[in-house]
Amino acid sequence: MTESVSDNSSQLVSPVIRGLRLLRYIAQGGNTGNLSEVGRLIDVNRVTVMRLLATLEHEGMIERLPQGGHRIGLSFLTMAAAGLGACDLVETGRRFLLHLCEGLGLSAYLVIMDGNDVVYVAREMPESGLISHIRVGSRVAAHLTAPGRSMLASLAPGDLEQRFAKSMPAPIRDKDPADFTQLKALLEEDRTRGCAWSFSGYETGINACAAAVRGASGEAVAALSVVGPEHLFTRDEAFATNVETAVRQAAGELSLIAAGGLL
Repeated sequence: MTESVSDNSSQLVSPVIRGLRLLRYIAQGGNTGNLSEVGRLIDVNRVTVMRLLATLEHEGMIERLPQGGHRIGLSFLTMAAAGLGACDLVETGRRFLLHLCEGLGLSAYLVIMDGNDVVYVAREMPESGLISHIRVGSRVAAHLTAPGRSMLASLAPGDLEQRFAKSMPAPIRDKDPADFTQLKALLEEDRTRGCAWSFSGYETGINACAAAVRGASGEAVAALSVVGPEHLFTRDEAFATNVETAVRQAAGELSLIAAGGLL
């Protein structure tokens, strides 16, 4: 069996790691005006920062700004577009699902909106298997699920009212919103928090956390959701915090790709 690079740190190329740290720093809006400060932030010395900047600039990965500093270069953007150009939302989303599934040990889903319903279009399962009845292709009323609520929370008030004010479905379970007023209050909490939680809601004994993936207009185009048995969350208070952080971060990163027109 061939040994992967990640399994043997001796195979890692340190200059490449430093270059990627610097590239990531610039991509995130970091200022390169103070080389010593940049070096401190990415853990390299000032001279190395200077050489890395020159190398990245030579290769077109970054470019100088007239007022000083650098920004991501056209060659880098072209390379990123080429890498993602053939990927649609589902294909790209699967990469994030795998990362969430492996990192949290929970089932992860990519969900899209269809009218007032959500459709589960992709999933990744941990080795422990699936504990949810939801499958790829499952269709559920959006307001009953965490991913559905995370997407509904992105709607303008008028759009939300048009969808539900006069045709709010009757609650099926005790935890379902009983009327439009309750739904609005719940979505406002989701909007403020940046994600939606379901605690033994849609499925008894199963918790779910979801965050919306937003396109260029700011409206949700999908949602990432993770689900797991309730006992995992109740026995470790920090676990829920870790789950929420991971889901929000993954949704934010996928949103940057979707909003950037790379899908």
